[in-house]
Amino acid sequence: MLHKKLKPFPEKFFWGASTSAYQVEGANLEDGKGPSCQDVKELPPGTADLKTCADHYHHYKEDVALMAEMGFKSYRFSIAWTRILPKGDGEVNPKGIEFYNNLINECLKYNITPIVTMFHFDMPAELDKRGSWSNRDSVDWFVNFAKVLFENFGDRVKYWLTINEQNMLTLVGPLIGTMILPKDCKNVTKEVYQQNHHMLVAQAKAMVLCHKMIPDAKIGPAPNIAYVYPASCKPEDVLAAQNYNAIRNWFYLDLAVKGIYNNLLWAYLEEHDATPTFAEGDAEILKNAHPDFIGFNYYTTSTAEASNSWDDEISPGADQQTARGEAGFYKGFRNPNLTQTEFGWEIDPPGFRVTMRELYDRYHLPLLVTENGLGAYDKLEGDKIHDNYRIKYLQEHIKQIQLAITDGVEMLGYNPWSAIDLVSTHEGIRKRYGLIYVDTTDEAVGSLKRYRKDSFYWYKKVIASNGADLSD
Repeated sequence: MLHKKLKPFPEKFFWGASTSAYQVEGANLEDGKGPSCQDVKELPPGTADLKTCADHYHHYKEDVALMAEMGFKSYRFSIAWTRILPKGDGEVNPKGIEFYNNLINECLKYNITPIVTMFHFDMPAELDKRGSWSNRDSVDWFVNFAKVLFENFGDRVKYWLTINEQNMLTLVGPLIGTMILPKDCKNVTKEVYQQNHHMLVAQAKAMVLCHKMIPDAKIGPAPNIAYVYPASCKPEDVLAAQNYNAIRNWFYLDLAVKGIYNNLLWAYLEEHDATPTFAEGDAEILKNAHPDFIGFNYYTTSTAEASNSWDDEISPGADQQTARGEAGFYKGFRNPNLTQTEFGWEIDPPGFRVTMRELYDRYHLPLLVTENGLGAYDKLEGDKIHDNYRIKYLQEHIKQIQLAITDGVEMLGYNPWSAIDLVSTHEGIRKRYGLIYVDTTDEAVGSLKRYRKDSFYWYKKVIASNGADLSD
């Protein structure tokens, strides 16, 4: 659809950026913080540990001041579960409460709205020892954590995200160091989707609790959405794309928004003898959760072709965004119409608009972009970082948001990944996403000095014009 005139961005649009606690804070066992799954996992060879990261824990005032200099209206960050509850439940750590109080207050000092992710890939290690998400008690663990957050921060935090990329936790958990399976597990698929079911119930209860404890707050899920194209107009490829969309995308949002299991996903689970066990009351709990908006991470689309045999050889995929498949359901397909990043991720700005339109058409809730960005090998030259490639990437994606707004999609904000350089999930700090450069490497902790990238100055201009000036 072409438009002769574009609608402007909303007056109170949340221009900002995102981080997560375990990837940016450092101080991973400092001031009473307990270990998370990220602290005890085996790190990919050659990548930085999490003891320092960008040391946001000790530099948060400087970092928030830089965000304010850019003109941020919002800052999306996560709260480390074990900084609040070192063992996952039980005693609250006052130093953890103090840190996040200080961070929230620092944001508010500059009129930056804090958008808080409750869980971002960092299950407490002590809870993993007790069965992690396989244990039905995980529902109560998470709801208790939510209650502590709402009690301590709900007077100032009015936008909450439940679980970051729950679909990726389920589909590629081992890649991000988060899947803990019982030793006697005989059906991995069934166990993984039972864990997922517990997460969904926990999320639903947390949403209900949020609305009860903080009536003026808004809360929503934050999956990673990659709309799936068919590899061709062959009917078999269209069916494959429908399968992949259901398994990767719609299942999680159908549960979060409607409280029902997607029929195609359920058929897939039946084929694998992997349907989850419902505890008494689960169906009602799921239907009682009413998110106020949908947060979603978008990096690219995906493409699928037919898999017509249970014996098809299927690529397992390298990370969250690379093509994979399920024999008999779909096969991942490299889209020849798209370019790729240095790390092999396809770049598809128009697919961003496709995704926003589809999300809004399916769920009719306001949308908040919680991640979108370009990982690259940035180079510090003197005190400059010339990242025109990132400017181009963000420029093209922001254009698509305005097109989606003109299409009638209700958009709350844009919080790309990431505000500052941080440790990527399994590719270290060499894969940089930030608008702010942090002087450190995977091999050794550097000065940790902050530098403004070219994209910093560009984004500042974008925000000042409320998206009207996207020029280089």
